[in-house]
This record gives sequence, C-alpha cells and structure tokens, in this order.
Amino acid sequence: MTLDWPGQRPTMLRTFTVLLFCIRLSLGMTSIVMQSQPELWIETNYPQAPWENITLWCKSPSRISSKFLLLKDKTQMTWIRPSSKTFQVSFPLGALTKYNAGLYRCCYWKETGWSEPSKVLELEAPGQLPKPIFWIQAETSPLPGCNVNILCHGWLQDLVFMLFKEGYAEPVDYQIPTGTVAIFSIANMTPESEGVYICRTHIQMLPTLWSEPSNPLKLIVAGLYPKPTLTAYPGPIMAPGESLSLRCQGPIYGMTFALIRLEDLDKSFYRKRPIKNEAYFFFRALKIHDAGHYLCFYYDGSYRGSLLSDILKIWVTDTFPKTWLLAQPSPVVQMGQNVSLWCQGPVDGVGLALYKKGEDKPLQLLDTASTDDDESFFLNNVTYSDAGIYSCLYLLSWKTSIRMTSHNTMELVVVDKPPKPSLSAWPSTVFKLGKAITLQCRVPHPVLEFSLEWEERATFQKFSVDGDFIISNAEGKGTGTYSCSYRIEAHPNIWSYRSEPLRLMGPAGFLTWNYVLNEAIRLSLFMQLVALLLVVLWIRWKCRRLRIREAWLLGTAQGVTMLFIVTVLFCCGLCNGVLTEETEIIMPTPKPELWAETNFPLAPWKNLTLWCRSPSGSTKEFVLLKDGTGWIATRPASEQVRAAFPLGALTQSHTGSYHCHSWEEMAVSEPSEALELVGTDMLPKPVISASPPIRGQKLQIRCKGWLAGMEFVLYKEGVQEPVQQLGAVGREAFFTIQRMEAKDQGNYSCRTHTEKRPFKWSEPSEPLELVIKEMYPKPFFKTWASPVVTPGARVTFNCSTPHQHMSFILYKDGSEIASSDSSWASPGASAAHFLIISVGAGDGGNYSCRYYDFAIWSEPSDPVELVVTEYYPQPTLLAQPGPVVLPGKNVTLRCQGAFPGMRFALLQEGNQVPLQFQSTSGNSADFLLHTVGAEDSGNYSCVYYETTMSNRGSHLSKPIMIWVTGLLPKPSLLAQPGPIVAPGENMTFQCQGELPDSTFVLLKEGTQEPLEQQKPSGYRADFWMPAVRGEDSGIYSCVYYLDSAPFAASNHSDFLEIWVTDKPPKPSLSAWPSTMFKLGKDITLQCRGPLPGVEFVLEHDGEEAPQQFSEDGDFVINNVEGKGIGNYSCSYRLQAYPDIWSEPSDALELVGAAGPAAQECTVGNIVRSSLIVVVVVALGVVLAIEWKKWPRLRTRDSETDGRDQTIALEECNQEGEPGTNTSSPSSVSQETSVELPVPI
Repeated sequence: MTLDWPGQRPTMLRTFTVLLFCIRLSLGMTSIVMQSQPELWIETNYPQAPWENITLWCKSPSRISSKFLLLKDKTQMTWIRPSSKTFQVSFPLGALTKYNAGLYRCCYWKETGWSEPSKVLELEAPGQLPKPIFWIQAETSPLPGCNVNILCHGWLQDLVFMLFKEGYAEPVDYQIPTGTVAIFSIANMTPESEGVYICRTHIQMLPTLWSEPSNPLKLIVAGLYPKPTLTAYPGPIMAPGESLSLRCQGPIYGMTFALIRLEDLDKSFYRKRPIKNEAYFFFRALKIHDAGHYLCFYYDGSYRGSLLSDILKIWVTDTFPKTWLLAQPSPVVQMGQNVSLWCQGPVDGVGLALYKKGEDKPLQLLDTASTDDDESFFLNNVTYSDAGIYSCLYLLSWKTSIRMTSHNTMELVVVDKPPKPSLSAWPSTVFKLGKAITLQCRVPHPVLEFSLEWEERATFQKFSVDGDFIISNAEGKGTGTYSCSYRIEAHPNIWSYRSEPLRLMGPAGFLTWNYVLNEAIRLSLFMQLVALLLVVLWIRWKCRRLRIREAWLLGTAQGVTMLFIVTVLFCCGLCNGVLTEETEIIMPTPKPELWAETNFPLAPWKNLTLWCRSPSGSTKEFVLLKDGTGWIATRPASEQVRAAFPLGALTQSHTGSYHCHSWEEMAVSEPSEALELVGTDMLPKPVISASPPIRGQKLQIRCKGWLAGMEFVLYKEGVQEPVQQLGAVGREAFFTIQRMEAKDQGNYSCRTHTEKRPFKWSEPSEPLELVIKEMYPKPFFKTWASPVVTPGARVTFNCSTPHQHMSFILYKDGSEIASSDSSWASPGASAAHFLIISVGAGDGGNYSCRYYDFAIWSEPSDPVELVVTEYYPQPTLLAQPGPVVLPGKNVTLRCQGAFPGMRFALLQEGNQVPLQFQSTSGNSADFLLHTVGAEDSGNYSCVYYETTMSNRGSHLSKPIMIWVTGLLPKPSLLAQPGPIVAPGENMTFQCQGELPDSTFVLLKEGTQEPLEQQKPSGYRADFWMPAVRGEDSGIYSCVYYLDSAPFAASNHSDFLEIWVTDKPPKPSLSAWPSTMFKLGKDITLQCRGPLPGVEFVLEHDGEEAPQQFSEDGDFVINNVEGKGIGNYSCSYRLQAYPDIWSEPSDALELVGAAGPAAQECTVGNIVRSSLIVVVVVALGVVLAIEWKKWPRLRTRDSETDGRDQTIALEECNQEGEPGTNTSSPSSVSQETSVELPVPI
C-alpha cells in the first residue's frame, strides 16, 4: 500500500493521539489504555519526605497471578513469586539514592506469558517528587465537541494536582483526590479549549515542593469541517492479491487527508497529500488482514479536522459467504396471495439477484440502495407456475476473481387451500367440575373467520372472529374430538385445511376412572378398619359371657386380623401398581427479565433507563413497580416483547427497589428479580445466588449486576483481598469454585465497578452462605415422552429415587415451581410425576428435581431441556455426502436455521432424548454420525431454540432418512412401459427385493431426499409417476430396508436412466472396417443407441423407402455396380412404442472407385502404378527393336537353303519360346516342317 505517515515530532504524535481519541469517542469505542496493563504506584511512611522510604506496588487489572516482574531502565529485573496467587505484590526500595533512581515498570504473569508493562515511573534524585504522567480517557462521544477527561497520575497518595495551560500563569484547575490519579474534565471541547496542557503535583503540607512538569499534551478539536465521502474502486469486495483504490473526497482544496481502519486504530492511521480536494489510498496487493471498516477525514495545517466520513466496509475473501432466503408470511402460499422473499447474507452494500431452479436468467434484481433499505423480492398474485426452488446470489457490478459458493435454497409451495391452523385448549384438555374449556384456534396471519367442528356430531359448527371457542361440559356433552379451520378475506369462499384433532376428556375419561378407583379402595380400607374394631369389641363382649370358649374366640380374632392385613397389602399393591399420583404443575406466567442501560459508562447515574423483557410472545404490556407498591409506569410491548422505562438522572427520590411484571390477556406474571438503586452516585446493588454446594463438585456463584460493561469482584467474609475478579462479561458473571471443600464454606458477597479508572463501585450484595451438607445421591429425572414438544402437548416429568417416603421439588431455571409430598401408602421406591397438561410458549426451559427427608436433601438431578417448538421458522436438514451410506463411514447432518446464536438439537425417530446438542454463534450446526451401523438407520430431524427466553424453538425440520446400506442383497429396478416416456404420460418403477415386508425407497441422482417410499406386503414395490415432465428425466435407483431391528438396508440397485421426451435420443453410426469400399469387400454399418429392446432402420440418401431393418443394429453394405456409395443415417424405435422413432443419427458417407475419393491414391498404389508403367514401356522398346530385324530377313540372298532358313526360324522360335528343348535334331526338323509354312 502506498501511503505517507505523519511526521514523527513529539507534538504531532500527541496531537494525532488526541485526534484518534476523538475518533474513538465518535464511534463509541473503548479508550486507548490497554486493559491488560498492570498498575504501578508508590507507598511511603514519610508523607513529607517520601524519598526516605519507598515501596513500589504492582497490581494486575483483572486476574490473580503467580509471578510479578519489576524492570528498571529496561535492563535490571527483580521478580517475586508470592506464596499464593494474588492480585498485587510489593517491591521495597528503601531510601531513594542515585543508585536506585531511574525508570521503573512492572509486569505480571498470564497463561500466555508476561503481560504488557505498566506505565513508566520516573524516580529522580532525592528531594524531588516523581514526574507525573498525562493521558486522556473517554466519557461521552458527541462530535464536533468531545467530552474529554484528562488523567494525571502522580504515583503517590494525598498529593495536590495542578492543571496548567500554555499562555496562562495560574492553573486552570486543581484537585486533591484520595488516590494517585486526578481527573480533569473538559466538557464539549470548542476551539477555545485547544492548547498545550501539563500537570504538576506537590505535597499538601509542603506547597513549595513541586514535581517536574509532565510531558505536554496538545488538544485539537476535530469535526470543524464538513465530512468527506469515501468510495472504493472497483468495489468493496475483492479477492486476495487484487488491487484496490480508496478515494476520499472533501469540499475544500489543499487539505491533508487521513485514512483509518477501525479494527486497528493505533497501527492503521495513514496520511496522504491531496490532489485538489481528494486523495487516493492504493492497495496494490490486498491481503486478508486488510479487510475491515474504513473511514477518512481531512485537516488543515493547524490539525483542525473534519467530521468523519461514513464507514465503508471492505471485504477481502476467496469465496462469497452463503446467502439464504426466507419467505414472508410463509413458504406455503395460497394461490392468488402475495409473498415476499427476504434474502439475508453477511455482505452489505452489494446487490442481490433472485434465481429459480430451471431458469438461467435472474427473475428479479435488487441494487445496493435497495439492499441497504432491507427491501425484499416480491411475488404478486402467485400461481402454480411460481412454485419451485428459489435461491439468491450476490450481484456484482465489477470484475473480481471471487468464487461463488453454493447457496441455500427455499422451496415455495403454492396450494389451493390455506395451510391448517393449530388448535389448543386452555387451561387443559380435561374438564373439571363446573369449569369450561376455551379452545384456541391460531394462525400467524390475519383471518376473516374461524370455524370449529365436532367429529362426534356432524351438524355441530361454531364460528368465531378471534378464534376462541368456549366449550362447557353440561350433562357430559362436551367431551369428544374437535378440529378447526378458517378462511381469509382475499378468498372468503375457500376454507383452509382442518387442524390436527384435539380430544377433550371429562367424567367418562380415564383420569376420572382412576380417581373413582382410588376413592373406592380408600373407602374399602376404612370400612375394613371399622369392621375390625367391631369384631374386637364383639370378642371382648363374648369373652366376658362365655369364658369356656376363649380359645375359639382368640383364633377367630387372629383370622380376622390376618384377613384384614392381607386385604390392605393387596389394596396398597393395587394402588401402587395401577395408579400413580400425578402432581399437576400450575405454570405461572413466565417471569420477565429486568436490566438497566446507560450512555454514560463511567457515571451511569447521569442517565439511566430500565428495560423489561418477557419470554412470552403473548405479552400485551409491562408494569414497573417501586418498593413493591408504587406503580411507576405502564408501557405496551414492542415487537421484541420488551419495554423501556427512562429514569433520567438519578436523584434521591429514585432510590429504592424496582421490579416489573408482564401482563397477558388473562394473567399477570411473577415479578422479576428486584433491582435496588441505593444512591445517586453508586451503581445498582448486585444480586448473588448459587445452587446448593456439593462436596468435591464444581460450584458456580452467579452475580447479577444489572448494567452491561461492568466488572465483577467476589469477596469472602474474613478475607481482605477479593477471592476472584472478572472483567466485563455482560450484565452478570459466574464465579467458579472448581472443587467445593470445607475450606470454601462461608459467607460470600459480590460487587461491581466501572471498567475504567477511577472505579465507581456498587454496594455489596446481600451475603450468600455456602454450607456443605450431607446429601442423598441425585435422583433419576426424565420426561415420559420427548423433551421437544409442540404447544398444547402434555408433558410429564418423572423424578424417582430408590429411597422410600421422600418429598420431591421440581425446579425450572433454578426456581422452585412445584412440589410433591411423600405418601405412607407408597412403599418401595419413591417417585413423583409432575404434569403440564398443555404446554405453552413460556413453559420451555431447564428443569431439574430434588428430593428430601426432613433436614437432608439430595443433590440436584441432571437437567432436562424442555424445548417448545413452532415459534421460529423451520430449519433445513441435509446429509453429507448423502442419505445412503455404507457401514463404517461417517455422515454429517447439517442443520441450517434462520437466526444466529441459537442452540441446535438433533433428533432420531424412536429415541425420546435428542441425540446431540450444539450451541453455535452462527446459524447452522454440523452433527457427526461416526462409523455408522445398522442401528443408525432411520428418520432424523433437527430443531433450534434460544436459551435465554424459555427455550422457544423452531418448527421441526423435514425428516431426512439415513440408510446404512450393504447389509442386504441389492434389488432390481425396471421401468414400465420403458425408459423412454413421452411428456404427460404415466410411468411405473418396479423395485424387486429379496425379503418380504420390507420398505422400498425410490431415489434419484442429484436429489438428497427420497422421491417416494412404500411398504408393500410382498417382495416388490410399484412407484407410480403420473403425467411425467421433462425434469423427471434422470438416473434412478432404489433400495429397501427393514424398519425394525436389525434396521438393515440393501445396496443400490443398478442405475436406470430415464428420458422424458417425444423423441428418443439419436443413435450413433459407424463403419467397419472403414468408410471406403475395396474390390470385392463389403462394409458393415453399426448403429448403436442408448436403450435396449429397440429396432433399428438404415436409410440411404436418394432412396425413399428405408433400405434395411435390424434388431442388433448391424447392416451389411456391398458396392455392386457402385450402388453402395453415398450418405447413410440410422434411427430406431422402441418395440413397446412402434410409432415413436428417434431422431436420425449424424450422416456417414461411404466412398468407392467411382466416388470422388477414388482418385486419392495411397503411396503404395502410386508405387505399384509407376512399376507397371515402367514394365510396359520396356516391353514396347524390345518389340520395336525386334520389329526392325524382320526386313533384313526378307532381303537375304535367295540362294540361302532351307536349312539356314530353318535355323533362322529356330533361333527366332527359341527367342520367342525360352522354354523349348533344342537338344534333338529330329525334333527340330519335324517342328520346322510343320511351322515352316506359317512365316512364309
């Protein structure tokens, strides 16, 4: 990056430090002081002559340490290892001499090494005070005027601090603090506040003994000029290694421009000289650490600066982060309605494009301005053609090499009826004597009218505008099964699908029968007891009258007594075995949360606002109370189900105890925890709590401080130093005792203080006594059904222990909500059942139980997380690499939610308890199924929920089936009528397995979810696909599995490719051995197609009718009379569809001697032709020479005898016939006599 740094003069550096400080103020950032820096100061027992005996103290800011280090002049070191971990240690120096004068700093040991050193303490010669140091600290952050606190550290206590300004003889301010630091405040800096400041100290009793002046600090006011604009070229999102230019433009010429990256203000402050009224900052090769938030400003020669530009976020990444789509009001839309598709992604300032699967071009575009205004894609008056799978991508207007990753999709479903509503009963689904039940029919969008149906009575129908129906049980006529539906204003003639049925129970129900049976058994026991007393009295009366039959009467009494005992035991066993007492949980309206907020972190009492938030989505308004009686104010609930109560600046009238309530339609919540304001200049009093301590186990002590950004300190009675100290961790902190022992018992309290010095403290909390008591072992705690439930469901908690006759307590989020006393009629193992008849949105949370007997309690049980679903949108669950996996492999199930910071749970069908939990800062979680086996086959789903407000969860995701294959023989897959089907026709897949009563699944390559599954009674499943379309083309397979133990699944069937088309794909045509005819040789044309069971036909150009038909695709072609040459093509038809022919293949040309290719001879043909020509020419020359000899034979002398002629002719014959035998004279003469007439 080509940038210029500011000058290195001390004054300029100090000036830019103040300028950066004001920038930090405008952005609401923390001060420049590092929080890990220790504090160094001086203590002495000679206040008027501190140099006589000096002790240096070093204190860590927020944690205990085992080692401290003192440095002198950067070289000499002294370190101390205290006997136990502590916050501070002392280094005695004694009397100050020239040998121990110098520059001192200290460090403390952290887990990662030595901390940053403290500020430098300069000890000069004896008789002088230490030189103070000067720095600044933030209080509030308006621009152009900053409210500045100037801190002067004098190293000693009880000093007088003086603040001087250049040009003024008298000090502008002075302070006498109780500690070693003085704070000088300059409110709302203006140009008159500019200047050079220093501070000095002196001892109170010796005003003539002054310290050396501190280093000067020059204050410059920023924000006197209009703010500039900051733009990025070519764009704000670039890949590593690419170049980027940031342009800062202002309205004034000749200014100096500066660029800042907010993630590292101290190291990324760059200066650039202008070109007219603008400056360019070049990044020649971007790196990952160059990403961040940038802003710029400009200043003049006196360092008077402008306002800050708007923040520009720069992304440097290889791959775009994913986007996801949300449909409002729902992804299931009725035909004719409107729907908004909201595209979310982490990248700001970039346009978006909406795509639909199957279409290449984007449907809609959103530019940068629209995305900044949170606009969404809008589909108006949807029809069936709008249904499909949608996704959104980033739309860039500049070139970059960033890769586009796969994006999450959203399926839009268009239905002819509105989706079904939900139906619940209040207060429960069981009628009580003289009480009515209100049935509540609910949907998340406006409704014209609701309708209630009763399945037992076809003519029964009620209508309601708000969805509430009151059902009474007069004469037992209210019990039965109910469902509801609704219609909307846009389509008043179309009623929605019916809700899930809801059954109401009354006197004829099972619960009443149990009650009657219990009462009958108790009455029988009472009657038997009365009968026994009567028998005993009768025996005594008889004994007095018939003394001689005492033995018989005694035996009768014993028999009656034994009969009574046996009957009692039988009845008790019947009670214990058949009936279990259930304690109904009367859930109160969820308790709201109360906290405080302020915009003055160093002095919160200057402006305080109380906030109240409810976990229930049905809250209508909030009420704030003071001291339990005074109604302060009432506020309606916002969309976030919270309300603000501004108090302003605290006065004495504000002191007191505050709590809030939330109001719903028919109930008022429990009060929140009490927030106590104890003074006008003190932090709210914190609240301390902890679970009962258990010997040898970890214990967490909770300290709630009400305000965010505070630090927490834990104290123990009898220990002077803090036991633990934690930095700013939110509105509450948890102190941990790793192993609770006897030495840890005692009274504990906590305090809070501001994050920056000078600390402002709260009052100590009320003491918390920790006493280790002997305890029973923890009980067994569970729910009878899954802890992930829908609203209106019935939940029963079971708390049990092997100890007898115990009483049980049920807790929710640490607070007691129900109890169950022991019963003398329940011998054996002790247990209690806590019942929530109809779960509401605020009933979720962490539940646990304990049991006790007199003064001895048990340990708390393991918690059970109760999640109430259907509050947030449904997540998506995907399997990677796929839902079909071999044994021993790993499968990752990714659950993608709609909101970050949630907790995710993975559920498997058949298991009551979720398999895995994950808390993540993002909006997705990956669940790993390691080395899967047959037991891992099954349906999986997931849910996400918030952990802060009653575990409100999302709808369950669509289930995804995981098959662990390879354990059964693979099936066979056939398509009827064939693998090629015309659009609009019906098709059937036949999957044949090896085992009866199996579940068959049809799969398609490229689709994770199975297309269909069946459980036929035989060995084969038929999957019917009506009216197939072009997108049904693809590669299919099937598997089958056992849906009971051992849950085995088969391998994939052989893949079957399906074409949905009017014409089958064209075949290929080739020639063997070549496309050129040879003399007397034939050529075989081979036509090949992608499908079996077809008939091929060969066509020749120039002939109207097809030439040949073949079932194997081989055609033999000869070239008789040159008729085989020309262009050929082939096609085929399915035997099942003889009228549908495929497209013809590409043309193939055959050539021969008469063809245009006959003149193209090979090298061998040329050589042979040349030899033939040479031989013919040679024979012609020989014949010409011999021909010239014949005239000489005719002109010879006539007297030549016949013998010579015979010899001459014989020589000629010998030359003409080389194979003739000439050895016999007789034969010669004979031949001559025969052949002589011929030449003559």
